[in-house]
Amino acid sequence: MPDDAKAEDVSSPTTVVGDGTPESCTSRAFVDAVAKGGVITFACGAAPKTIVLEETAKVVNTSPIVVVDGGGKITLSGGGKVRILYQNTCDEKQKFTTPHCQDQETPKLTVQNLTFVDGNAKGEALGGGGAIFDRGGRLKIVKSRFFRNACDAEGQDVGGGAVRAFDQSKDLPLYVVGSTFGGEAGLGNTGANGGALSSIGVSYTVIDSRFTHNTATGRGANPAKAGTPGGGSGGAIYNDGNTFTLDLCGTVIEDNHANEGGGAIFFVSNDRSGTLKITDSTLKRNPSDGFETKGFPGIFVLAKGDPQVTRSTLE
Repeated sequence: MPDDAKAEDVSSPTTVVGDGTPESCTSRAFVDAVAKGGVITFACGAAPKTIVLEETAKVVNTSPIVVVDGGGKITLSGGGKVRILYQNTCDEKQKFTTPHCQDQETPKLTVQNLTFVDGNAKGEALGGGGAIFDRGGRLKIVKSRFFRNACDAEGQDVGGGAVRAFDQSKDLPLYVVGSTFGGEAGLGNTGANGGALSSIGVSYTVIDSRFTHNTATGRGANPAKAGTPGGGSGGAIYNDGNTFTLDLCGTVIEDNHANEGGGAIFFVSNDRSGTLKITDSTLKRNPSDGFETKGFPGIFVLAKGDPQVTRSTLE
């Protein structure tokens, strides 16, 4: 595994949310910790704790790093009302730090050992990311779970029920490691495109992860057919743009659904320079109601050649 894909060291936290009691782990405490930046851990007692956010936690762009580690016991909930976590280097309200906001190295945002549930980005101007929206810097997801997160149900340029990403620094990949999106019926994430993940021009490396029961809910594809709202592609993963990659390794994508193309994966490299690689992975039962690429069930792909499939099952 690449070193950059590994969990971050949290042995010396900048902020510990909570004083050891469940009631001390509040929405306000978490939002303030994210704004402060650095390494964030939790002391909420011995039992698992759900923190229901009253507002979105927003990264300030002057923070070199933000690492949020739930220790396997913390659930961050949007309560079905708000997006959970937001980073945008091109948002002036979060402070401009460079003249090239779309391609700056920091902040580096890592979420690990967390559960994200009931995040809601419906109606948000940036078009997706019920659990996490990230533009600029870097985003990494390690050993985390995403359940019932949602964004707008229709639209040709919106998506990412769980995660929406743009403009990773130097076009380096966004790592998703040992994480689950959905996992069983009733826990899937939903969005117009990319029920779990959606991005434009972003490369992903997805390792040892699981995507099930996620849904692309739009209708009419992109560009939208006449008389339709658009969207509906990429039941689990939606990738669009020019030069980018999607590398899956040791990953399971099952029982996802797209109303249009790519019940598992929608991958369109507009200039046909992008590549899709699937290694030691399983893709099963991912129906595409509209269209998919012949010979690659559950996938619609326009790229530099066919997907590179190694020791994997597609059916």
